[in-house]
Amino acid sequence: MDSGSKDTQQPKELPIVLVHRLPSINFPPNSFRHRLRSHFHILDPHESPEPYDSFLSRHAHSIRALITFGPAPISAEFLKPLPFLELVVATSAGVDHIDLPACRSRGIVVTNASFAFAEDVADCAVGLLIDVLRIISAADRFVRGRLWPVNKTFPLGFK
Repeated sequence: MDSGSKDTQQPKELPIVLVHRLPSINFPPNSFRHRLRSHFHILDPHESPEPYDSFLSRHAHSIRALITFGPAPISAEFLKPLPFLELVVATSAGVDHIDLPACRSRGIVVTNASFAFAEDVADCAVGLLIDVLRIISAADRFVRGRLWPVNKTFPLGFK
């Protein structure tokens, strides 16, 4: 029998990822959670009855990656018990809650989700574009500044 057949292959072990979040921040919706769990073994200390520090120390040596939701701080002190951590993924637009020098000194790669607010930014950009093309804010300042009686006309915007 072929040693590489499907029957004899061991199931692939998924990489372990620690979820770091404030207790008040919920883990994202089930669709996102399901997608993550199909590719990674997710460890969320807040879903365990075990105390946070105990949970973290029990799993510390197997954690290579961490995903943080919201502004949960990642300090040099927090990183100490994670000797094999290689990657921090922030789902926030910024990384000001992460001690970047501490990560850099340990060779930990830090990235953030650049698409976190992509739809909101696109909506705002379209709104600003309409404002500029239709001169909405400028016309508002013109009227509120009572310039109508003085200047008599205001230029029309572009279609």
